Amino acid sequence: MKNKTNSLKLGLPKGSLQESTLRLFKKAGYNISISSRSYYPVVDDPDISAMLIRAQEMARYVEDGYLDCGLTGLDWIKEQNADVVEVAELQYGKEGFRPVRWVIAVPMDSKIKTVKDLQGKRIATELMGYTKRFLKSRGVTAQVDFSWGATEVKPPQLADAIVDVTETGSSLRANNLRIVEVILESTTRFVANKKALQDKWKRTKIENIAMLLKGALAAEEKVGLKMNVEEKTYKKVLSLLAAMHSPTISQLSDKGWYAFEVITEEKLVRELIPKLKAAGASGIVEYPLNKVVA
Repeated sequence: MKNKTNSLKLGLPKGSLQESTLRLFKKAGYNISISSRSYYPVVDDPDISAMLIRAQEMARYVEDGYLDCGLTGLDWIKEQNADVVEVAELQYGKEGFRPVRWVIAVPMDSKIKTVKDLQGKRIATELMGYTKRFLKSRGVTAQVDFSWGATEVKPPQLADAIVDVTETGSSLRANNLRIVEVILESTTRFVANKKALQDKWKRTKIENIAMLLKGALAAEEKVGLKMNVEEKTYKKVLSLLAAMHSPTISQLSDKGWYAFEVITEEKLVRELIPKLKAAGASGIVEYPLNKVVA
């Protein structure tokens, strides 16, 4: 009979990271369904009890043990000075795989050129705690106000500068702002409660989830290629694949023919396939990957 006390309390980020997180979990093998008015998603793993929490609050609830583990950004871990264990770095966001940047930004025509020029100025940000500590480390005293949103529209009337998050910088440019300095780069982290990791069952469960999530993320920009290669073109085709991991090669039932299989970056395939074809490979098949586990 199953031990019903074995339940892992998992926090999933509500908001900008929600959809990309659910897609990642699906690739990792977990189907998660969320009803429109519920904060308690249903996971097709009876050992996982999930809850939707804003990323800004996640680390605090994990630290306090209300959640065993959860996904949030490094920025919010640092903002709260949360004492949690970072189990895995998962480099994904709402717009892609690049880290997000927290930047000091000012109007294009502002006289503020460096962090030192912020002395005595007013700064609007959602990242108050970290910003205050950053300014203190630079010997700068400024008024830091909490921003409830639309931070980029506040200069110059409501603030001299802002500390805001950006992935592409497009919103800053659209609001005629320029970056003074990047103060933090952040990626998504899978974090766990220290006490939860002392429980053998929970630790194993958390580590397995982390492994599958990392495997799913590693597969995001990769594809598999398989092809048939005749003995006379063997070396030529192999030389094209030499820059990647060694392909898996097996002999076919037809004498003098081999099957090659390799995993490669998806962005390389459009140039690689024509070269493989010209080198003598045939029956080339490209296929998507769900997970790549090292």
